[in-house]
Amino acid sequence: MGLAVGEAMLRSTEVEIDAYARTLVLGVARRLTNIDGLLARYLAGWNLERLGILERAILRVAVYELLEETDVPGAVVVNEAVALAKRFCSAEAGSLVNGVLGSLMTVVDGLGDAEVSTRTNEDL
Repeated sequence: MGLAVGEAMLRSTEVEIDAYARTLVLGVARRLTNIDGLLARYLAGWNLERLGILERAILRVAVYELLEETDVPGAVVVNEAVALAKRFCSAEAGSLVNGVLGSLMTVVDGLGDAEVSTRTNEDL
């Protein structure tokens, strides 16, 4: 019925979209299966379907940033994601986001920079 995310982003000529925002949206769309697989591993006692749409979106973007945008410090990614979850979801969502990303970040930090963009779910 609707356009795929990538197609919609590429077609959008009426509104200027920030280049970094475009990178995030397209990157998450391309790596969605891997990102969701990682989230499923680190969501202790939860599953993706049980999360609200905003919590899921915040986590997906943050995981993409942790894996692919290595010029952004992991602590900054986590702090921004927690702030978004607290602002637009709830304090409890902020705690959930912090816990999931904190656990994932320790694994990501343990891998070398050269490995970051080529990892798959099995690597983490």
